[in-house]
Amino acid sequence: LQAMSGNEQDWLALRPQEPSPSQCCGSGCKPCIYDVYEKELAQWERAKAIQDKSLLMEKKEQSNNSELNPDTFTAFSVSSVEQLTEDTYQYKFELPGNSSLRLSLGQHIVLRGVVNGLEVQRAYTPISPGNAEGYFEVLIKCYEAGLMSQYIKTWKRGDVVFWRGPFGGFPYRPNKHGELLMLASGTGLAPMIPILQSITDDEEDETFVTLVGCFPTFDKIYLKPLLQDLARYWNIRIFYVLSQETSLEKLPWSYQENTYIGRLNEDLMKTIINSCRRKPFVLICGSSAFNEDMSRYLKAAGIEENSCFVF
Repeated sequence: LQAMSGNEQDWLALRPQEPSPSQCCGSGCKPCIYDVYEKELAQWERAKAIQDKSLLMEKKEQSNNSELNPDTFTAFSVSSVEQLTEDTYQYKFELPGNSSLRLSLGQHIVLRGVVNGLEVQRAYTPISPGNAEGYFEVLIKCYEAGLMSQYIKTWKRGDVVFWRGPFGGFPYRPNKHGELLMLASGTGLAPMIPILQSITDDEEDETFVTLVGCFPTFDKIYLKPLLQDLARYWNIRIFYVLSQETSLEKLPWSYQENTYIGRLNEDLMKTIINSCRRKPFVLICGSSAFNEDMSRYLKAAGIEENSCFVF
């Protein structure tokens, strides 16, 4: 058997690596990491066919110009790490000069991490306003056994982290909907925050908003000061549903009248929808089980699928 020639080995070393399933975040990104791979593979095959390696030189895996890009990962540096609850952190990243990510509402970005030599990708939604200058912030819950969480937990100020995007998003227009009903479980709060802030920042936007935040306990509610500020606006109402609290008496009195103990079930959903000032358009973000339950309860409450958007 003829040994592989040196030339063949060189080409094999240049061949793009097929992504492993853990690298796909499953959020329906355009382009997906698999699309990027297909494009790079086709380019490699063209170059190999005509034996011209210079065709591969333009391939930039990572970019350092700090412009967010859906196709390539860009380096951003961690400027602060704040622990919000026992397992949830708020990370702030630097943007050069006074540049901004210019995300539209509820868009997510994809993080790349390498853990034990395995590359993992996950999608997160920045909670900072899309036009925030010089920085962006992301809310991340770390799981004990999570591959990505093991990587994220090592971050400290000054570390460099790779992101690409943006993807997805909710096509929000001021005053398009009479009322938005936001159903968020845990870090599902993230895509709701920029939408809420854009409504409160715009004096012309008179959309009513009812946000329902589902958390295990009072201590696990994220971003309380920010939510309390938002709830002071005439058109914003915020309810909390706490699945593991035992009684309302232990809560600060300012939370008692807008908090429910237990789970967000079909009955509570009907109560909340009946309290809305107009027929709501619903935004849902949580685990897949949460999203399915909410869709089911909404249907039972007479809210059609075309009046819902799931992040």
